[in-house]
Amino acid sequence: MDKIKPRTLSGFMELLPPQQVIFNMMAGKLRESFSLYGYTPLDTPLMEAAEILLAKGGGETEKQIYRLRKGDTELAIRYELTASLAKYVAMNYSRLTFPFRRYEIGKVYRGERAQRGRFREFYQADIDIIGDGSLDILSEAEIPSIIYKSFTSLGLERFKIHINNRKMLSGFFEIIGVGSAAPDVMRVVDKLDKIGAEKLGAALVDELGLSGDQADGIINLVKHQGDPFEVLDKYRGKSELFDRGADELAAVAHNMAGFGVPESFYKIDLSIARGLDYYTGTVYETMMTDHPEVGSVCSGGRYDNLAEYYTDKKLPGVGISIGLTRLFYILQEQGLLSGSILTAPADVLIIPMTEDLSHAISLSTVLRGSGLRVQIYGESKKFKQKLSYADKLGIPYVIFLGEDEIKNGMITIKDMTSGEQTTASPGIVVCGLEAKIKALREGKPIGG
Repeated sequence: MDKIKPRTLSGFMELLPPQQVIFNMMAGKLRESFSLYGYTPLDTPLMEAAEILLAKGGGETEKQIYRLRKGDTELAIRYELTASLAKYVAMNYSRLTFPFRRYEIGKVYRGERAQRGRFREFYQADIDIIGDGSLDILSEAEIPSIIYKSFTSLGLERFKIHINNRKMLSGFFEIIGVGSAAPDVMRVVDKLDKIGAEKLGAALVDELGLSGDQADGIINLVKHQGDPFEVLDKYRGKSELFDRGADELAAVAHNMAGFGVPESFYKIDLSIARGLDYYTGTVYETMMTDHPEVGSVCSGGRYDNLAEYYTDKKLPGVGISIGLTRLFYILQEQGLLSGSILTAPADVLIIPMTEDLSHAISLSTVLRGSGLRVQIYGESKKFKQKLSYADKLGIPYVIFLGEDEIKNGMITIKDMTSGEQTTASPGIVVCGLEAKIKALREGKPIGG
């Protein structure tokens, strides 16, 4: 019979065990950070009725979403976590307490062309705060501190959170007479970093029909260097929407220090537009300082009505999304993942030196009761091969149980890193191991 060549589909990521441990550790650090701010975990279905995920419909969503049929039922696989959140909140409105704060880390699927750093299957890590009818600006001000806490808990030290406000931008477009074209202008302005100011100006004039003066006004605003609030003050009093947006942006900036975000880690950036139509207030994009070419690794913003397709209730919110798979890929490619994290599947390997395995089994139970991860090597291999097994997996300690150890109530333990070997009572060994293993488990997944 011909063998099928094993392969992984393009755009799907599979990791070897040590890398998977680090990936899981990153997800765990994010859960810990989100929990510190009072977010509750949520796990929505990977698959929904097609009408749920296609409520917005049209455009790229229709092209990217995976659809399938089971009998007479049209199904779809989620392409983001937000649509499922909207359904969940609308369906459970009477049973939830608002503001509702949730985080979710899960896989999503997009049928787009796979390319470097972009996947068809990937993990997203989302947080959202949903209000009932209204949501205070404090929630928008808190988000950058969660980004800062989350990224520093991972070990990232060189990143910057870019912050802007869509109300301010929309109000500015009103002031210069292009308010009706605001959504299209937003989408073009959002490409500034990719196409540059010159091509942005050409796109505003040639594609959207703006005048040269209007295009110049937009470029001068979004490319402004120095104190952003100085240029904003020039336009105050000319648009109520602009003034509200500028006030919200100032409130967010004012609270950064109080929330513990150092000034070097954020920037009020008037060029950040977030081209998606549903953003209505503060918007965020987070860039890796040394790798701006990869774009935003965490983005999001304020929206006015999360579940408008599922309920008449007005449910405003603010949220962010971290492309966890993409972030991991970038960090791995740049050699920034920690090399000092214990990624072995066990802390201790017990190698029985007698045919009677009962002593090894009893010892493994004692060690596991102390919180240590233990394997027993029961294969009939040469002694050197047994040690090689521990070495290849990176298991830091090996315990030998021979006739002398069993007779004297002792165990012999070998430190696989230093080669040091000690014989002592199980109690002494366990006490020393707990402290050493704890030190090996501590640390951050990003260390480069």
